[in-house]
Amino acid sequence: MGQAVSSVAILQAKLWYYQRISAMVLALCVAVHLIIIYIAVQDGLTANEILGRTRGNWAFALFYEIFVLACFVHAPIGLANILRENIQNAFLNRALPLLLAALILILGTMAVIGVVWGQP
Repeated sequence: MGQAVSSVAILQAKLWYYQRISAMVLALCVAVHLIIIYIAVQDGLTANEILGRTRGNWAFALFYEIFVLACFVHAPIGLANILRENIQNAFLNRALPLLLAALILILGTMAVIGVVWGQP
């Protein structure tokens, strides 16, 4: 019994750590994203001009995929914590965070691909 409790405690500690690290990455990504928006608005860029600048831009793709990956780690852990505290259904407590993680990864990556390599 003591072994099981300690492995759960270790898992919870690791999840806490992963969520805090991903929060730091997200904070940096949000700040850079807001700066990019501010510059684009100040320069009066249109959507077509912005997409023209992002087409084939590997740096843009890398930055925003890191943003997606940080969300992929951060949000499901938070949702799992909320569900564990409020819902006593083990299936939902596991399935919903996994579904959220899959949606963030798939839809976020599709958005990055669409903006960087999509049709002009």
